[in-house]
Amino acid sequence: MAASLPAAILAPSTVPTAWASPAGGYKIVGYWHNFDNGSGFVRLRDVSPDFDVVNVSFAEPSGAAGNIAFTPFDYTEADFKADVAYLKSKGKKVIISIGGANGQVQLTTTAARDAFVNSVKSIIEKYGFDGLDVDFEGHSLYLNKGDADFRNPTTPVIVNLIDALKNINGYFGTDKFTLTMAPETFFVQLGYQFYGGSCISCDARAGAYLPVIHATRDILDWLQVQNYNSGPITGLDDQYHTMGSADFHVAMADMVLTGFPVAKNANHFFPPLRQEQVLLGLPANNNAGGGFTPVAEVQKALDALIKGKQLTSYKTRGSATGYPNLGGLMTWSINWDKYNNFEFSSKHRAYLNAIVPPTPDTQAPSAPAGLLSSAKSSTTVSLAWNASTDNVGVTGYTVKYGSVSKEVTGTSAQITSLAPDTNYTFTVAAKDAAGNVSPSSGPVTVRTAIASTDQTAPSMPSNLTVTGKTSTTVSLGWSASSDNVGVAGYAVAYGGVTTNVSGTTATLSGLNPGTAYIFSVTALDAAGNRSAAAVVSATTDTAGARPWALAVSYKAGDEVTYGGKTYTCRQPHTSLQGWEPPNVPALWLLKA
Repeated sequence: MAASLPAAILAPSTVPTAWASPAGGYKIVGYWHNFDNGSGFVRLRDVSPDFDVVNVSFAEPSGAAGNIAFTPFDYTEADFKADVAYLKSKGKKVIISIGGANGQVQLTTTAARDAFVNSVKSIIEKYGFDGLDVDFEGHSLYLNKGDADFRNPTTPVIVNLIDALKNINGYFGTDKFTLTMAPETFFVQLGYQFYGGSCISCDARAGAYLPVIHATRDILDWLQVQNYNSGPITGLDDQYHTMGSADFHVAMADMVLTGFPVAKNANHFFPPLRQEQVLLGLPANNNAGGGFTPVAEVQKALDALIKGKQLTSYKTRGSATGYPNLGGLMTWSINWDKYNNFEFSSKHRAYLNAIVPPTPDTQAPSAPAGLLSSAKSSTTVSLAWNASTDNVGVTGYTVKYGSVSKEVTGTSAQITSLAPDTNYTFTVAAKDAAGNVSPSSGPVTVRTAIASTDQTAPSMPSNLTVTGKTSTTVSLGWSASSDNVGVAGYAVAYGGVTTNVSGTTATLSGLNPGTAYIFSVTALDAAGNRSAAAVVSATTDTAGARPWALAVSYKAGDEVTYGGKTYTCRQPHTSLQGWEPPNVPALWLLKA
């Protein structure tokens, strides 16, 4: 959120008096300023009734690492509590938001995590808030080098935040507690191109919200990505989309509703969120942030997303007929909306209320059938089953054994870290986008194998060579390794990315043009023994002029296109918002 913006003279306005209720579950969420930046101060009880959720902005770091504090602005404590209670009596949710442009929060240690948990619980209980909105910006979240898999993060600021959110949610209870997030596109959709822990020379913050969203998706009420203050972002059509237009909002929402391969790695697919978990984040007027989108253009995007009226410039990938259960809209901010004579809240409330509510999906999928064990070792069991059916569509499955559960999207799963020579009983249940869960499958009991006595590693792969390359791919080949029992496969790695193959060739894709990489190949056997690594280096071919983008490491001489013109890089740098070629002649030379 843009917490510090140019001051302006408060425009006269009148607060609507009729309390509106959302039709079809379409929410309008607004951020309320706990400060006055020229947009004007608004008492909570005077917030436009067209808002369904009020995010109090912001609680911020104070004192020891991880500690969060909140003091109401221009309020006595008693009056603030009374106004929170008043909004709640009208059926509104009031949520405390942490972060904003000036509220960097880094939970680098478990002590900071615990301080965060305790202070946030205290604030919520003290003022009677309904939940927590995570609005971490700046350098709050980042990924350490080699932290390449969003499903299994290792960076402390990520792991500790996930633990903290689960702890707070568990303390208040999922049914009573509302958890939301408001990241910028840089931290979510940019992850389709770049992932901070795995890409070379890109910003370590790229896509850094993805592991947090993924780990909390079962308790996350909604995600409201800020579709403003953003550079051009590549959509699932592999085209750049620019903020302020309908196709930008449709493309950004479609990415999280369809899912996408993180850093274009097919092995690291970010699963889609449920429709009701996705809201569009928008500025209320031109003062509120870059990328203001006129009402008509916003509603064109909503026509495409909710009603399936496809745009000519972007077609939704996840559903050709739209997402009728989309969560709704978020805006920065309630104060700027009042300053702008309630244009955002009143016109979009009327639009959303006019939509015929979709019929709620209450039908659960059928129980998965045919559960069986397809393979096992001393520490792993591979499972497979027949797909369930559903009146709308199955979105995934939950595999359970003992007190452990594992979420998967397909009809197979590999369960790891098991004890040797031990019986495990597995069941599988299907779920749909509405959260309906099927009955469990019939159970299957599998006994893991006795621990292997094979401690001999395969020989190192020999004759590792680069057999081909392009600007974005490198192909490798090598001679087979030998083993006293048998080689089970090979692990091909570069940076923090690892790909497992069964043969003696591999093609690595999604690489950066004109970039040097070091590749290693390691042989594996069934007992988990690994050979020494064979290593080879290769530099991808240089591509022609490509569209300028955020978080790219440019070298002197690189060519990009922007606004229909071609520019040449004058000095090495990593692109940031505001460093668009026309804006920084010290970095970019307009090509004649």
